[in-house]
Amino acid sequence: MRFNSTTLLLPAVLTLAALSAVSLLVGVADSEWRIMVVSRIPRTVAILLSGATIAVAGLLMQLLARNRFVEPSTVGTTESAALGLLLVTLFFPAAPIGWKMVAASLTALAGTALFLGAIRRIPNPGLFTVPLVGIMLGSVIGAVATFIAYNYGLLQSLGSWQLGSYAGVLRGRYELLWIIGILVIVSYVAADRFTILGLGHSYAVNAGINARAVEAFGLAVVAVVSAVTVTVVGAIPFLGLVVPNLVSAVMGDNTRRSLPWVALVGAMMCMVCDILGRTIRFPYEMPVGTVMGVLGAAIFLAILYRRNARVRC
Repeated sequence: MRFNSTTLLLPAVLTLAALSAVSLLVGVADSEWRIMVVSRIPRTVAILLSGATIAVAGLLMQLLARNRFVEPSTVGTTESAALGLLLVTLFFPAAPIGWKMVAASLTALAGTALFLGAIRRIPNPGLFTVPLVGIMLGSVIGAVATFIAYNYGLLQSLGSWQLGSYAGVLRGRYELLWIIGILVIVSYVAADRFTILGLGHSYAVNAGINARAVEAFGLAVVAVVSAVTVTVVGAIPFLGLVVPNLVSAVMGDNTRRSLPWVALVGAMMCMVCDILGRTIRFPYEMPVGTVMGVLGAAIFLAILYRRNARVRC
């Protein structure tokens, strides 16, 4: 069943606006203007940008891999970004955050390309073979990063990159997220090409599309989004996995039509998880990565159960 996206747009935007207002008001300190400008507003903007872009990166990753059960955090992309940050911190500790982002983007791009190269060497990969390969690759990269961090006393830094939290987001420490916001807009312009590429490489070539260029652009978007979010807030699991599947079930598989909704729902879900993390044990705060991990896992299991039930029918 498909719904009229125009009819649902206004309620969705109003819901996101209400959640953003709640995010601005929730906190231990009083809602003074200085607190708002320095902390609350940057935090809310960071949640909106990162939630939307992580969800879109998950959609692009699924189109590139032609598999609904992958996202940057399950194919080694986020682990590769964290490894890049670790290496820069180890060898160039005084490097500015911009250079750290570049290094994380390069390692994330290499990790994602390695995953795509691996699955394309597997003849007739099954539905669950692709995510399993990604999980194994990510585990190997994560193990290498953990080994290096353990030997050089950087486990705490590695842990902060591997578990997303907005607690440290302040004015002057979130502005890099605007870069990935721009990338999402550019991705929307190329949405039709991604839709065709998702049908298969040969199909895209026959349709007159430069498949390699579109794939390279998609890889770059996924890598940069993963690198920037890991650098600024840390990894947020399951967001890029469940949101595209939920939107696809309602809006269909047309990327141009679904991409704005993926961004909107991703921002909403990330906002809900952050608010829950700040209120469940108030005045203490749970990392948004922990809350999203629990909620995302439950949603993912529901998606699998529904898919299996439909297959049996």
